[in-house]
Amino acid sequence: MVDARGMRAWRQLLRAHAHVTRLLEAELDAAHHLPLAFYDVLVQLSEAPGHQLRMSELAHKVLLSRSGLTRLVDRMEREGLVERRSCPSDARGTLATLTDAGFSRLRDASGTHLRGVARHVLSHFTPEEQDIIAELLGRLGDPEIAPAVH
Repeated sequence: MVDARGMRAWRQLLRAHAHVTRLLEAELDAAHHLPLAFYDVLVQLSEAPGHQLRMSELAHKVLLSRSGLTRLVDRMEREGLVERRSCPSDARGTLATLTDAGFSRLRDASGTHLRGVARHVLSHFTPEEQDIIAELLGRLGDPEIAPAVH
């Protein structure tokens, strides 16, 4: 059973996530006409070897279903931000690849996004509290994704 304390924690986590996501989305849209979901895909591809990932792996990293990612990549491809390529090691696989235009949009938008993260999240906590939050929330994360160590 979940008691009142647990429900309060759960609801605050949901509210905080929704609030910050809306703020970051609005800032990226206003400054760069770039949805937060596009930004997330661009970041994942920019950090991947060769700036490309299998569609299934990218879906996992951006927390979307394969069909949801397919629709998102369709839109991004129309804007020239990514392109699909056949996987050379597996003819059945498809790679999403970051284009030069996609990298440029990411570079242009990253300052806005990082300032937003700093303003809407990090500024509310000391560095020590940020470490604690990362540790606590890391317990909920995907065990396949290793936490970053600084």
